[in-house]
Amino acid sequence: MKRAGAAAAIALGVVAAACSKGEPPVAPVAASPVGPPAVVSPPPPPPPPPVIEKAPVVPAGADAVTTASPTWKPGPPLIVAGASIDGAALRERHHARLAADTSPVTMLAGGTPTELGARLCEAVVPKRPAATPVLLKPNMGGFNWFHDPKTHHGDDGVKGRITDPEFVRGVVRCLKARGHTQITIADGFTGVSADWNRLVKLSGYGAMAREEGVTLVALDDDGVFDTQGEQPGKPLAITGIAKSHVPTLLVAKILAEHLDHGLFITIPKIKTHRFSVFSLGIKGMQGTVMYSDASPAFRQKWRSHRELDSVLAGIKRHDADARAKYVAAVETFGERMVDVLELEAPDAELAEGAPAMDGDGFDELFPRPENVAIGGTNVVLVDRVAAQYLGLWDSAALAAELGGHRSSPLLEAAATRFGLDLSAPKVVGDGAALLATKQPAHLHGMAGFEIVEHGAAATAPAATDVVPDGATKDLHAAKLVGPAPVLDGAIDAAWDAATPLEFATDWSGRATPTVTRVRALWSPTAVYLLWELAGAGLDTDHARPTNTERVDLYEEDAVELFLVPDPANRKRYFEIELGPFGHWFDLLVDWTKKPRGDNTWSASLTIGTTQDAAAHRAVIEVAITAPEVVAALAPDKRLPLGLFRMEGTKPRQYLAAFPTRTPKPNFHVPDAFGALVLDP
Repeated sequence: MKRAGAAAAIALGVVAAACSKGEPPVAPVAASPVGPPAVVSPPPPPPPPPVIEKAPVVPAGADAVTTASPTWKPGPPLIVAGASIDGAALRERHHARLAADTSPVTMLAGGTPTELGARLCEAVVPKRPAATPVLLKPNMGGFNWFHDPKTHHGDDGVKGRITDPEFVRGVVRCLKARGHTQITIADGFTGVSADWNRLVKLSGYGAMAREEGVTLVALDDDGVFDTQGEQPGKPLAITGIAKSHVPTLLVAKILAEHLDHGLFITIPKIKTHRFSVFSLGIKGMQGTVMYSDASPAFRQKWRSHRELDSVLAGIKRHDADARAKYVAAVETFGERMVDVLELEAPDAELAEGAPAMDGDGFDELFPRPENVAIGGTNVVLVDRVAAQYLGLWDSAALAAELGGHRSSPLLEAAATRFGLDLSAPKVVGDGAALLATKQPAHLHGMAGFEIVEHGAAATAPAATDVVPDGATKDLHAAKLVGPAPVLDGAIDAAWDAATPLEFATDWSGRATPTVTRVRALWSPTAVYLLWELAGAGLDTDHARPTNTERVDLYEEDAVELFLVPDPANRKRYFEIELGPFGHWFDLLVDWTKKPRGDNTWSASLTIGTTQDAAAHRAVIEVAITAPEVVAALAPDKRLPLGLFRMEGTKPRQYLAAFPTRTPKPNFHVPDAFGALVLDP
């Protein structure tokens, strides 16, 4: 799919959208016309704070039940007069705990999201008395906005960007099994109540919360919205933070209460992020922030990265210092998020990667091949391990683009703040073995850069691929021993030696009624492919000439072949588009160069086709004789291969022999390719 895949992914420009929680930066919003403002500024001065006795921290000790966390005992109350909380006491407590907590990070692999959530919770969440209230903060707001799946190829704009509610269900069930009855799910949001209600329904969180009998709230309060019950989103002032990077920070009442006498668990989605490099526990703190700069406070989240608009404008103008200013903006954002973490540190992080997402976190999403979950009681260490899984720890490629930062500036700032050695954290669990192999990175940065790496670990088939019975991740090409097939669209005896690969799945892995069969042959001078198309609508402008290259052929009914000549370099591959009437287009794609598409490359094609409109069938035969393809041919070679088909208009089908499993159709995911096996 050339433009929806190659050109869209190949010619990625600067994305001038907000990085945080998916909302565009907005101007200060006036207070709601109904009800009083959420924040009274300045708040009345609080009485002197109580003397805080820190809970003892035992670096070498651990929770005897979970073996995951330092020994715990309740601390003194932190809420003062019900209107503000003692920021200095919070920072002291959390700083001491995170600086001393070197407990192992648990990494699990395999199973459903629900199973992973329950297993990770049991492995790492500290045991507390059953009466302890629990606050779960998934990533619910981290998306651009809602899409109509009918017009966005099945993509609702939400799935893949937010924490899977089924993973949270597993956590809830784990906590309920421990006897907890006061469980609340909450995240910050910046839209109106109708948008929150839409998100709750569309995401599945509403149904899940009802089925599990737990409370679901937004950490928002404008005097009208989310004021039910105990006003969970009511902003409270924080004392003692005037010299921090977030002097106007407020905290939601329900979060303050759980920091005071409950259990606070953050549950982020493991994904790359176009601004902060990746979005995990530290970046997830953005979902809790409110600022007293304007009212309503919950709509001031954009102030955490308020420099970004001007920086992106400079990038668009190609200012000489634009990249340096961009790096400085990420660094400043990182310091603010670490300040928030120091004030609101969760008791545990349970990060969901079922699957984890590469790309930019919003528009370009590329799922990783396995389901994983990563967790622990030190958010910084969990983020460090997840960064390694994403290929974005100690990354020379990232350093070249981000002013020398070899990981996210947020993670580096946190390590410095808490004095943590991140060089070799201890990792346990059945997923830890995944880190034995260097993981490839795939990041689309907001400043217009991309990091696309491929490694051996990425070549394994995804366990969740849904393919028809009998289909495999390979297309075997039989060695041609007699005359070459006549390329006229009639299937002659030469093809009898070739074993067909049949598929009827779309790019997401869903089964469809539309069947495609592909056969392959090879000789020392050519690769031959035969496509048999059932359910063919023949929606192609066959009046167009077939003796010249057909630009935008992918917009009509066509098939596509992606072939990697060098398996060690999946960043470089050939794309060949073929129509049922003999139209063609070929392209060399190289992710290491700009522009990434080289239209001057020629596959040296010979094509033959036949069509049967009454039976809705078509046959496409092709011989590929390009020197670079021929040079890659040898017995027993395995060349990475993508096989795709575009069919119909209403609905438009994007079919794939080896599903890419992206939220919207995208064929340019070399990690998902199968293989062309050259039989001896």
